[in-house]
Amino acid sequence: MRETPRPRGTAGESRAARSRPLPGRALAHSTGAPGSGTPHRSDGRPPHTPRGARQPDPVGRPGTTPPVPGRSAFFCALVLLALVTWQVLVGGPLARLDERVSRSLVGAVPRGLSELGADLGGMTVALPVLACAMACAAWRGRRAEALYAGLAMGLVPLLVIPLKEWTARPGPLEPWAAGYYPSGHTATAVVAYFGAAFLVSARLLPVAAVLTAATGAGLVLRGYHWPLDVVASLCLGVLVLAVSSSRTRRSSG
Repeated sequence: MRETPRPRGTAGESRAARSRPLPGRALAHSTGAPGSGTPHRSDGRPPHTPRGARQPDPVGRPGTTPPVPGRSAFFCALVLLALVTWQVLVGGPLARLDERVSRSLVGAVPRGLSELGADLGGMTVALPVLACAMACAAWRGRRAEALYAGLAMGLVPLLVIPLKEWTARPGPLEPWAAGYYPSGHTATAVVAYFGAAFLVSARLLPVAAVLTAATGAGLVLRGYHWPLDVVASLCLGVLVLAVSSSRTRRSSG
């Protein structure tokens, strides 16, 4: 008695049967499915990979602190400050060019306008701005950052005054006087306005740059300082901010 042979499916049918998804598996691994998310997460959140989305911090940058001067900026500022100081001390070609440029710029704008710009670097204007930013940061719980911002401002006269005594550079309008290099008003503006921007919001950095530039321009156009005095103080301010920010990161880490 012969047995009736079993029907055998073709090879294509067997492969199709094996590749047929089981009910519910495709739904469980589909992106965006309710209660599933990606194959590696079951809560619908993006994966923690370099391509995954990261939540921005309060200043709007993805998971970073406000921008601060890095090592390259610190090194460039240090080298430029040393070069300018050397030229001022020896009366080199850069210092002589600086004096010629300054004489052509003094009085180029109305005196009241240049005075207004120069006053932006005064203690009575810049310090209250920084103090308000420090109070705001402390109220938000960022006391260490506020503390180091205040210490950075305290470093300004400790660095500027010895340099003034050492270089003893006369002023553009007062050649009989000495102590014009570097500019204390410019250094105060850099540390105060940029320090305040770092404490409050990175969106205020352009405002800090404008206020600092207006201070330096006003000092030169009014004849209170040579251009290199302002350049040196800009470098000095970058150095102070870089040191302050590094200490802040270490204390918070």
